[in-house]
Amino acid sequence: MSTLSVGSTGANSPITVSGLASGLDTSTIISALLAAEREPITRLTTQQEKLQSQQQQIQGIQTSLQQLEFAVSEFGLPGLFETAQTVTSSEPLRVSATTSSGAGVGGYEVEVKQLANSAQRTYAFTAPAAEDTVTIDGRGYTLKAGASAKELATKINSDSNATVYAAVLGSGELVLSNRATGATESEFIKVSDPGGALTEKAGTAKEGKNAEFSVDGVAGTSTSNTVTNAIAGVTLNLAGLTSTGPVTIDVQAPAVSVSSVEAKVQAFVTLYNSTVEAIQKQLTTKPPTAGASASATGSLFGDPDLSSLLSRMRQTMYEPIAGLAAEMSSPYDIGLGTGAATGGTSSQAAIEGQLKLEPTKLAGALQTNPEGVKLMLRHWSQGLQSTIRAAAEPGGTLDARVTGDGTEITELKTRITTMNEMLAVRQKALVATYAALEGVISKNSAQSSWLVGQTEQLNKSGL
Repeated sequence: MSTLSVGSTGANSPITVSGLASGLDTSTIISALLAAEREPITRLTTQQEKLQSQQQQIQGIQTSLQQLEFAVSEFGLPGLFETAQTVTSSEPLRVSATTSSGAGVGGYEVEVKQLANSAQRTYAFTAPAAEDTVTIDGRGYTLKAGASAKELATKINSDSNATVYAAVLGSGELVLSNRATGATESEFIKVSDPGGALTEKAGTAKEGKNAEFSVDGVAGTSTSNTVTNAIAGVTLNLAGLTSTGPVTIDVQAPAVSVSSVEAKVQAFVTLYNSTVEAIQKQLTTKPPTAGASASATGSLFGDPDLSSLLSRMRQTMYEPIAGLAAEMSSPYDIGLGTGAATGGTSSQAAIEGQLKLEPTKLAGALQTNPEGVKLMLRHWSQGLQSTIRAAAEPGGTLDARVTGDGTEITELKTRITTMNEMLAVRQKALVATYAALEGVISKNSAQSSWLVGQTEQLNKSGL
């Protein structure tokens, strides 16, 4: 009698039916039947993968557009066009300048004859044999026996109420200098040291000095090298003597910061171009040709929603804004466009709608018509934000597609799971059916063999 064994497997696992009495390859037959019934599941799985990829791509574009919308909104902020005064120096390493408010416009000639410095005294240091207290301008510092000059300097410099700073020279000497610059009286940096740790070096005392300068020939002094009362609304920082001639300080009239606006526009251009490039890549990536392996590549090729969005975004860059003066009615009027054609042909970037900024044209517009630039950018940014919101914000076209794809993906997942479960049941049924068939054949074969044997025995016995 032949032996029959049936291996129980899952829907996608190999099927094993061994010791077949019929001589048929039952495993191959069952696999072929299941493979045919698995085709719909394969098609649904491919469809699910494509939808998942499409959803991810749309979500990526949606995120980029939301970031772009935020960048555009900043053109409507009033602070971007606040006026401020600028001041320049012909020799900033000698005399630099900054403005506060209401500075007098014009050029000023500044000469520096002397810089402000602090008073100093230098002392030889001897480690105290016993505990010692050094008093400097009424502040006491206790030293333990054997203390070093560095320890004393550390105590002085860490005291927020001290009147001096302390520095230890390579020779071990201690230099005390007033924390404030400016002219001092004959008595300065008063030191009392009963223990004798400090011994002043003769001839090294230096009185503090005021800065001496002149502005347009009018002499002035200052206890600090930071001068706030020489030019109205301007702070001068004196760093060197003007031995080669006066330094020119030029104070400009209040104006919009060209550099700030340019930086903001350039940041927008960079983000706009990266967004357009990402959308263009999806629109121009073709799906695989027939016969190629299943792939989600090209799921947004020629997508009408994305194509329409790009078209509307480009229109906002060139369409004159209703109600504005013709000379300042679109971003093109401040040097924002796709760039001029080269050799009679447009660049690929221009064809794709990527932007380029002409800083000179922007600067000129801000200098001649700052209010016009401000008004144009405000209205234009509102229009572009509206276009982006209609696509990328909750309830927009792209958001609706992401939601719709998600719903369809969930439905497909449920269908695939159900079909796999049914296929598993089908597999078990086929295996059981063929196993039963083989059992019957095996039994019949055994009975036939027994009958043949009995017949042969009868023949031999002569019955």
